[in-house]
Amino acid sequence: MATTSNMFLYSLTIQPPTNIVQAVLGQFAGTKEQLIITGSGSQLTLLRPDPAQGKVIPLLSHDIFGILRSIAVFRLAGSNKDYIILATDSGRIAIMEYLPGPNRFSRLHLETFGKTGIRRVVPGEYLACDPKGRACLISAVEKNKLVYVLNRNSQAELTISSPLEAHKPGVLVIGMIALDVGYANPVFAALEIEYTEVDQDSTGEALSEVETQLVYYELDLGLNHVVRKWSDPVDPTASVLFQVPGGNDGPSGVLVCGEENITYRHSNQDALRVPIPRRRGATEDPSRKRNIVAGVMHKLKGSAGAFFFLLQTDDGDLFKVTIDMVEDEEGTPTGEVQRMKIKYFDTVPVATSLCILKSGFLYVASQFGNYAFYQFEKLGDDDEELEFSSEDFPVDPLAAYEPVYFYPRPAENLALVDSIPAMNPLLDCKVANLTGEDAPQIYTICGNGARSTFRTLKHGLEVNEIVASELPGVPSAVWTLKLNSDEQYDAYIVLSFTNGTLVLSIGETVEEVSDSGFLTSVPTIAAQLLGTDGLIQVHPRGIRHIRNGNVNEWSAPQHRSIVAASTNAHQVAIALSSGEIVYFEMDSDGSLAEYDEKKEMFGTVTALSLGEVPEGRVRSSFLAVGCDDATVRILSLDPETTLENKSVQALTAAPTSLAIIPMDDSSSGGSTLYLHIGLHSGVYLRTVLDEITGELTDTRQKFLGPKPVRLFQVTVGGRTCVLGLSSRPWLGYADPITNSFEITPLSYVDLEWGWNFSSEQCEDGVVGIQGQSLRTLAKWR
Repeated sequence: MATTSNMFLYSLTIQPPTNIVQAVLGQFAGTKEQLIITGSGSQLTLLRPDPAQGKVIPLLSHDIFGILRSIAVFRLAGSNKDYIILATDSGRIAIMEYLPGPNRFSRLHLETFGKTGIRRVVPGEYLACDPKGRACLISAVEKNKLVYVLNRNSQAELTISSPLEAHKPGVLVIGMIALDVGYANPVFAALEIEYTEVDQDSTGEALSEVETQLVYYELDLGLNHVVRKWSDPVDPTASVLFQVPGGNDGPSGVLVCGEENITYRHSNQDALRVPIPRRRGATEDPSRKRNIVAGVMHKLKGSAGAFFFLLQTDDGDLFKVTIDMVEDEEGTPTGEVQRMKIKYFDTVPVATSLCILKSGFLYVASQFGNYAFYQFEKLGDDDEELEFSSEDFPVDPLAAYEPVYFYPRPAENLALVDSIPAMNPLLDCKVANLTGEDAPQIYTICGNGARSTFRTLKHGLEVNEIVASELPGVPSAVWTLKLNSDEQYDAYIVLSFTNGTLVLSIGETVEEVSDSGFLTSVPTIAAQLLGTDGLIQVHPRGIRHIRNGNVNEWSAPQHRSIVAASTNAHQVAIALSSGEIVYFEMDSDGSLAEYDEKKEMFGTVTALSLGEVPEGRVRSSFLAVGCDDATVRILSLDPETTLENKSVQALTAAPTSLAIIPMDDSSSGGSTLYLHIGLHSGVYLRTVLDEITGELTDTRQKFLGPKPVRLFQVTVGGRTCVLGLSSRPWLGYADPITNSFEITPLSYVDLEWGWNFSSEQCEDGVVGIQGQSLRTLAKWR
């Protein structure tokens, strides 16, 4: 009997999806800082708004390997942390929390309730959570609704109940939210259409009599069941609901948004209606209907019952909606609604979600083009815009009224402070190498209407060049040095040429230094700040130690020269042309002491690496040695086993560069020691170096280009990274967003050498060599 097997593939996009389905705001880190979570396609992204810089900074991006349908945020009573509920096409409801320490999402609960896929009777299309964090309702487009009770157990851990059913056949759900009812039984509001009679009527007459109902579902916490509490007809065109604050903050209820009008509804209040103002102008089409497509409610600090809505039409116009309540003799709101008012606020790109931050910013997750981050200049209270009141318009949703108008104008209440790149929708693209680079570019057209853009995509990180200076010759290497370990900025730039060394001082201007103590008549192999205030220069004929104006010279043995060197703040290792390794260590008095024995290798040494001295230690424990026999060996530097072999790894080509660098590891939540290897063939390898045994394990490789690879340890954005140079520059780093190690090309010219650089003008940069040019780079993205 023949058997068949199916293969299921999951595709990952070149760029993460940028069409945001929903954006929510909350205190997910357990602090007072508000963070934004966006869901787009299968991607869940955590953003940190930075009020000081006026930027939105991505902190974490996680692929849920499914289709995200809706997101809700809740907080348990007495807690200071918000949790996230996800509804996807998995047929499951997931509760997650953000852990700021390891910078990741943690799944707390995953409850299965239905089949996978986006089906009209499987809940997931609508998700609403009680403002007090006591329950959530997840609903399908048709028939099925499930309510989950959220609570704590005796260990103060979040728990979720078995689902309570609130099913009703023959019902289509258009919108759903949770009401703010304080600590009364949780209530959920839904816009529903009953189609039972329509389904059975072949004449079509029943269709004209269909009503849209606003329905309240109440969860009785005492009896633990859900009842259909109240329903009433609303505007047949209604499509969106917004929660009105309740309890001590407002009258509770909902705003029901339909074509051309917004209605306030609640089970114990009279309805109020205001029209959606139309644009005044020659291009205005009187037959076109306006709809509310997005909105946000914001409570003001300091006074109970002070809140407002910003509601957006499909033109992008924002309208400020306020609700006035009846006050008693002492001026305290009674909870009874008196009137509703609407006025034009500003115009921003049409959004899928709007988020107002307490710090005075508005995040706009645009439907088309770049997302926007605005700062509130004012709240539009004292402007001259016309305000329209519900007292002037009939409540009956079918009653006619005269349209009201406003004049659109440039934004006055909002100021754009940041534009976050987004490519949705992508309309067309072509792949071509128009610039003659080693990789083709992607040329795209995307956006919509006046926000359409033509964009070029290149694989690489954007680099900002600070300065490029021509040199008198072609240098082979460059280093930067501080004169004292306590200094914040570099003092010297050391350049090595084939016939000499040039030392430049860093200040307001860069000038040549003649009294540095460096030997300028020979090329330099390595330069290093040794100890607190000593400088080391390694050249082919020896080692020069400069300290307090005194120079101590160690000369290479006769008929032998130094071919490779590696240094750190306490150690120096050199390789002689005879294949011998000579090791030095700094004494307690700051002088450089040679180890008694030399280590003889089996071939010519092509690369060395000591790595930096770990914090709290006096030396680096290992020396990596690469030889032309295509091997790399790890030698011990412990006092009892100095220069003894610890491990060896065979390579596919001779190593040209080695770098022992500890880097962040997302799997362990700490730091892992890696040996980075660059080969003559253009291949880069990263292998784990065991900090105890010196064993090399878990080797990963990547081809960087046809030229031999050189590796350098650099600091970018406060993180330790590895700079790999071949036919183009690459940056290896632990990505805090994806929690993985990334090796990404830089969108820049090919460099022959690179080194860390820090000055008052450029605190976090890299200085590099390209031909006869010295270049300073910064502002990596």
